[in-house]
Amino acid sequence: MHPNKDEPKLDLATWRPRLAALAAGSSGGDGAHDSAHLERVWRNAQALLAQRPEADALVVMAACYLHDLVNLPKSDPDRAQASTRSARLARHQLAWMNFPPERLDAVAHAIAAHSFSANIAAETLEAKIVQDADRLDGLGAVGLARMFYIAGRMGSSLAHPSDPLGSAREFDDRSYALDHIMVKLARLPGMMQTEAGRALAEERLARLMAFREEFAAESGAQPG
Repeated sequence: MHPNKDEPKLDLATWRPRLAALAAGSSGGDGAHDSAHLERVWRNAQALLAQRPEADALVVMAACYLHDLVNLPKSDPDRAQASTRSARLARHQLAWMNFPPERLDAVAHAIAAHSFSANIAAETLEAKIVQDADRLDGLGAVGLARMFYIAGRMGSSLAHPSDPLGSAREFDDRSYALDHIMVKLARLPGMMQTEAGRALAEERLARLMAFREEFAAESGAQPG
């Protein structure tokens, strides 16, 4: 049992602006991982917390706001280390801010485990909620916008010119933004750690799949 599960929401209200301020400026100009992303991840987490009230909400909130303290581009060879670096920095900064010391390990683990590329298993309920909340922001309308934004920064094309759906070729999301739906995003619902996260992910993925078909129809492209 988490010792704080019945604490008043005052702790969250007190720490939220402090955590947001700590995270401010960590995006490095990346509009897909800016303060708005952090706020959306926290909102996603709140929806999941409503179904799992036994989780430590303060740990979840801290990890949501600080999970991208070290934000490396997707093309960076050290990208997979970003979450562990973020966890280490968050632990240091939170200790300096007199964050409850008994929660530092839990926050650091939730941050380290949130990353898709790091492939670190989420071993606590709080880490599972943070992981799901972050991945939900990669799906649906917001996820679609972020996908094309990141692809533009990487210099990718919108889609394969003659076979946007990949009917007769291998998917390549480094070259074609639309391929990212099938390469990664379509896998996310099955990787969700909570029932509520899985349901939301499936709903949001359905929108992406519908968009994919509409894009292909409007492009008029034919494979081969």
